[in-house]
Amino acid sequence: TRVSFEVGMVQLGGHALFLSPRDTQIGRGETLQDTARVLSRYVDAVMIRTFSQETLETFARYSTVPVINGLTDLLHPCQILADLLTVAERRGGLDDLTVAWVGDGNNMAHSWINAAQALGFTLRLACPAGYQPDEAILGPAQAAGARAYLVTEPLQAADGAHVVTTDVWASMGQEEEQAIRKEAFAGYTVDRTVMAAADPAAVFLHCLPAHRGEEVTEEVLEGPQSAVWDEAENRLHVQKAVLVSLLSER
Repeated sequence: TRVSFEVGMVQLGGHALFLSPRDTQIGRGETLQDTARVLSRYVDAVMIRTFSQETLETFARYSTVPVINGLTDLLHPCQILADLLTVAERRGGLDDLTVAWVGDGNNMAHSWINAAQALGFTLRLACPAGYQPDEAILGPAQAAGARAYLVTEPLQAADGAHVVTTDVWASMGQEEEQAIRKEAFAGYTVDRTVMAAADPAAVFLHCLPAHRGEEVTEEVLEGPQSAVWDEAENRLHVQKAVLVSLLSER
């Protein structure tokens, strides 16, 4: 995320600064509200990659420049834009699309739900019990007409799907749960059997980094249906599009 945004900004003719908590007054007790207001006087946009969605939203409320969600525990919208661009490139569009999500009901699953609501494609999510998407995301989307459905087994999700996608079983901040999650997600690996259940022209996506042999096999990740490297490159193009869209309005 950082590299694609920094390179994208430079390619657009701008300049990018990386600020960790140690580089700002936040690390010395300054509030998010104050930091947002100060940085807004210096920069034209802010991309934040943080754990808490609340942190992002608090910063955005007090910022007077655009704030981009680079990733939070709840959502990962820029990644979904790159994923959708990759699918459109491979299929020639997004019409009559069915997407299978296999694994954790995490920020990526939530962003796929939001995309399904916005664009009208079918989304099937196969998640183990206890690791399903947040009902605060899924419920309102379904109530608004999103064709997003929970299923039990990966093969149910993958049946005839045009896209099969997954993510690591333990996301940022969940490293201590790795062993427990590995046991809970047994049977939720995207392998040749899962891909065989999908449409013959289906593509495999993964936001990376991947844990080969856990959420996806080496065979699938490196196989002919894998579009993960195009997907990774498209992060750069999407970040530039987001920046141009936001900065053109200023």
